[in-house]
Amino acid sequence: MPDKAGTARYNSAMPNATSLAEQLLIAMPGLQDGYFAGSVSLICQHDAHGAMGLVLNQDSEFDLGTLFDQLQMPCRDPDLRTRPVLSGGPVSPERGFVLHRDARRWDSSLHLGSGLTVSTSRDILQAVAAGQGPERFLVLLGYSGWSPGQLEQELAENAWLNAPSSDDILFDAPIERRWQAATEQLGIDPARLSSQSGRA
Repeated sequence: MPDKAGTARYNSAMPNATSLAEQLLIAMPGLQDGYFAGSVSLICQHDAHGAMGLVLNQDSEFDLGTLFDQLQMPCRDPDLRTRPVLSGGPVSPERGFVLHRDARRWDSSLHLGSGLTVSTSRDILQAVAAGQGPERFLVLLGYSGWSPGQLEQELAENAWLNAPSSDDILFDAPIERRWQAATEQLGIDPARLSSQSGRA
């Protein structure tokens, strides 16, 4: 399962042609890990040093209003304040990530390509609170990390499916339907997936 010790590095280049960066990682029904069962994640970095991803369908205990209040960032938009903050993974759960699609440059950002960016700096959260942030975004706490070779091994063991990411799944699908939507994108009926090991 993803490395909960957080040893995976996620700030280096991704030169290798088999990188799964920007792919969705879909948990197979046989994956019984308490945190990752039924999860769908966006792989943000994948190279010889390991992999880093953000779980897209796990609620945290916070909404944006609570988070903004803790950070002392004024936000008067009631709809914005009720938006959920997701749990991106078990590593560094105190650390915030903003996954967004926005042409502007923000501090401390990892550009995934095709316009997707992960930012960890205070400036983007301040802009979001003020109603001046990216139009399409998710706020997450924590991330998921895999040590070198670990993700490849888990894929070989059929713990996961991988699929291209899409804005429909990242930003539009309801949280509780993201796993199903990601699976259906592959042309697979989720109800027909075997919970047994072996090729799906």
